[in-house]
Amino acid sequence: MEPKVLLSDKKINVILDRLCHQLIENHGDFSNTVLVGLQPRGTLLLKHLVNRLEQIGITSPQTGKLDTTFFRDDFRRSDRPLDAKATEMNQSIEGKNIVLIDDVLFTGRSIRSALTAIDTYGRPKSIELLVLIDRRFSRHLPIQPDYLGAQIDALQGDRVNVVWSENLTENRVYLEKRQE
Repeated sequence: MEPKVLLSDKKINVILDRLCHQLIENHGDFSNTVLVGLQPRGTLLLKHLVNRLEQIGITSPQTGKLDTTFFRDDFRRSDRPLDAKATEMNQSIEGKNIVLIDDVLFTGRSIRSALTAIDTYGRPKSIELLVLIDRRFSRHLPIQPDYLGAQIDALQGDRVNVVWSENLTENRVYLEKRQE
């Protein structure tokens, strides 16, 4: 079955602009804020957001990349080898406002593991969550985004796939239906 396009490049661009303006509204010049992309797909969204923020006039916001592989509650339950990515937290988060960034909020387990992982880098003043897509009826944990691109209702087993282009153009969000 052919994947269905849920969000076109044009719609994603509108969403990215809105998310950036909401971040600016709440964090001003970002002097006390660190944007943290969750590896691997949240870092791609982070790249697009930082690009947009810099176009708007926010120069070099503090960023980090966080891998949560070994903080997940299910990391020992898989038979396949773990594929951990690099964590790049090159600044102190002590007393800072943290915005965790991920592409799709599904069960909430990745975010729970990110909350655990971020503790190893200090005690932030606050932690917020920004997601491009919220699959709201799939949650296993009581986690909700502070900044939301779009809500998508999909059946259990369907896959929401965010595809980012290499040159920051022609991005898409697809819904891949489960095979019966």
